[in-house]
Order: sequence, then structure tokens, then C-alpha cells
Amino acid sequence: MTTLIDRALLDSLTVEAEQAPRRRKNRNFHPGDAYPAHRLLIAIEPGSYVAPHRHLDPDKDETLLVVRGRLGIVIFRGENAVDRSIVLQAGGEAIGIDIPHGVFHTVLALEPGTVFFEAKAGPYVPVAETERAPWAPAEGSPAAVDYLKELRELFI
Repeated sequence: MTTLIDRALLDSLTVEAEQAPRRRKNRNFHPGDAYPAHRLLIAIEPGSYVAPHRHLDPDKDETLLVVRGRLGIVIFRGENAVDRSIVLQAGGEAIGIDIPHGVFHTVLALEPGTVFFEAKAGPYVPVAETERAPWAPAEGSPAAVDYLKELRELFI
């Protein structure tokens, strides 16, 4: 089935993200978790915490392109040592990034209505404990709120 990626789709996905407990929502274009190529839109709102992580599988490099809004990317080089903080903005100087496997990273919405496209190899495999940043609080933990504020300050 052909899917048009238009303003109406971005708007509806944003509304779903605004209402979601995690403040983000994805729309998959691949037919299932086992599919070899994952392509999806992710609407993410300020306040959504994506715990820093990496993908150890050499087939799990990921590419992100911002289609609406502003997305902060934080790349880490070690134990909570920030290597770079990058702003991706639809129509801006930098609109996307390719993150190699093995690199600790996180993303955060810098403005409401942010939507990005992600492409990565399937099949879907949940982030393993060895892929989670040991210094970062777990999603949903009380410490995650303060940590997200620290990350956001990188972009002020």
C-alpha cells in the first residue's frame, strides 16, 4: 500500500505523541518487526526521555532525518562524557545524521511538533542491557526528569 507523507499525517502523529504517556509515537512503514529494513516516522514532544543507548549489532547503524521541528542529538564518547550536541532542524543547515553502531546517543525534542524519519536494519530487537548507557537513568525513573533537563541545557 502506498502511503503519502503529508502535513495531515505529521499532524495526526503529533497529536498521538502529545497524548502518549512517553510523549512520542511512531508510524511504521515496514510491515512488521521481522522485516529487514525498518522505516518509520517518529513524532516526539518536549519532555520525552529517550535513555542514552547504542546498538552493538554492526547491521544497526541508524539514519535520522528531521521533517518538522527541531531535534537535539547528543553523542557520547564515554561515561557520560558528551562528545557533541547537534541540532537538526527541518529546512536548516543540518537536517539529519547517520549514527554508526556502537556509538552512545540520545535524541530530544527541542520544540513541539517535532517529527523525524528513522531508517535502520531489521529485525526489531529491544535494546539489550549491554547497549544501555550505564550512567543514564532508566526511562520512567524519577532521576530521568533531572537528567533530561541537563541534556536540554546543552541546547540553550
